[in-house]
Amino acid sequence: MKNPNLTLSGADLAALLASRICHDVVNPIGAAGNGLELLDAGGMDDEALNLVRQSVLSATVHLKFARIAFGASGTLDTPLDTGEAEIAAQDLIGLNKRLTLNWTGPRVNAPKGRVKLLLNLFLVAQSTVPRGGTIDVGLDAAGDIFAFIIRTRGPYVQLPADFSRIYGGVMEDPITSHNVQPYFTALLAEETGMSVEFVVNEGEVVFEAKPVV
Repeated sequence: MKNPNLTLSGADLAALLASRICHDVVNPIGAAGNGLELLDAGGMDDEALNLVRQSVLSATVHLKFARIAFGASGTLDTPLDTGEAEIAAQDLIGLNKRLTLNWTGPRVNAPKGRVKLLLNLFLVAQSTVPRGGTIDVGLDAAGDIFAFIIRTRGPYVQLPADFSRIYGGVMEDPITSHNVQPYFTALLAEETGMSVEFVVNEGEVVFEAKPVV
């Protein structure tokens, strides 16, 4: 059954995703600019250089992740290497000292849409542990099967509210650049023939994605 919430036009979805990506990189780029201004002023060279390095790293990591998770990353129908997805996710987690990522499973070339779903569901999962914790990703890629489980644990876990409402078909609020990523995740699940189930337990949230039978 088609999700009644998935009604954005292609142009509107592209515009909102572009806004989301710009939001992720504008702060580190602005911070790099501040570091260059400090250098121009001739003071605090080490501090300024460190600010520039960290800011450029953050912007680069976010853009590389977005290229795979949101973009075509090559031709539209070319399979994606799950190893590249793992590197992108590990680099993103590396920017957050409060999170640890454990990634297990075979490295394979898998359907692009399903790997994009994996990375987008990873972002949804990350939002469930705002105070930090552990994210475990497990891939099942035997033969033609591509399925995965993402488990988050932390001192405080919360329901992925936007994704829950959008994916469950009960979203009443408009789609904006703030909730377009959960929307895109739900759209990817529908378009790639994957079902997503999740449960919130004490201290953990578990997501399971598998092909619709």
